[in-house]
Amino acid sequence: MKKQLSKIGFAILITMIVFSCKKNSNPPLPSSQKTPVWTNYNTTNGLINNHVMSIAIDKQSNKWFGCASIYKDSSIVQGGVSEFDGTRWTTYNTSNSGLVYNDVRVIAIDNQGNKWFGYGQSGEFGVTKFDGANWTTYNTSNSGLAGDQVLAISVDKQGNVWFGTSIWLSKFDGTNWTTYNTSNGLSHYFVLSLAVDSQGNEWVGTWGGGVSKFDGKNWKTYNTTNSGIVENIITAIAIDAQGNQWFGAADSGISKFDGTSWTTYNTSNGLTSNDLIAIGIDNKGIKWFGTDGGGISKFDGKNWTTYSPTNGFVDYVIWCITIDAQGNKWFATDSGAYELQD
Repeated sequence: MKKQLSKIGFAILITMIVFSCKKNSNPPLPSSQKTPVWTNYNTTNGLINNHVMSIAIDKQSNKWFGCASIYKDSSIVQGGVSEFDGTRWTTYNTSNSGLVYNDVRVIAIDNQGNKWFGYGQSGEFGVTKFDGANWTTYNTSNSGLAGDQVLAISVDKQGNVWFGTSIWLSKFDGTNWTTYNTSNGLSHYFVLSLAVDSQGNEWVGTWGGGVSKFDGKNWKTYNTTNSGIVENIITAIAIDAQGNQWFGAADSGISKFDGTSWTTYNTSNGLTSNDLIAIGIDNKGIKWFGTDGGGISKFDGKNWTTYSPTNGFVDYVIWCITIDAQGNKWFATDSGAYELQD
């Protein structure tokens, strides 16, 4: 959706993407590193479709894949959710589960193991919770959810679930809903990304308002006029073990914030593309950046490595990056899901 993440058509065009599926090969790496092993999961080996938008991993190491519904050859290829336990695949859609729409754009797993599926587009869909047996859908008609287009979900240490929507930010404690908007501290109504740091601060990336930090009482906003953040459209947020915040921008690369100083990374100093969609940080502290048009950039703090069709990796667009307990990287792409063991 070029530029889905950098143009105001994001809210609509995020629902309409044309995908292709190819076989990957291993990109070359320095001889000092072991050869990476890439595994592609697609419709030939169990995935509901090849249009993977999100990946979440539960405590039992089951992988949950959120797949988009897309138009192809004048018809709709239905999406939904695929669960993979390492051997067996299970498909969930509107015909066999409590999902209310076959287009799942974001997945999160809370502290009790409940799965939350956000539909991420306009319509009375909202978000669906699955506890392993029961399905419950929350939307603006039956709950305090601020908006039915859910674009980001995070879970804090207290078990509160936060929903970034195209109409404000909502917090759900299991019973009560709280909405945050520009009148009580949020910098912009359109929320694109969420992350919680080790102190319990909620970081909220917005479409045009930069980033808002909420400590439970007070809000602080970082934007291009009052900080070193590279751009005011923040599509991805991740926080490393040292407490540094990493902000991916729609058009301008990455900003790192250590609490005092800002550092910018873009194509001039190593990044494969300035259009960021996803950020993952592995158990070695290595940062993985998913881009819209450039594939994957890996950054170990000194050196950059690119994985894209120009050097062996199959896809240019990376929607989500998730790291499992073994340190394997999982990438949601237009060509299915990819696991990297390196």
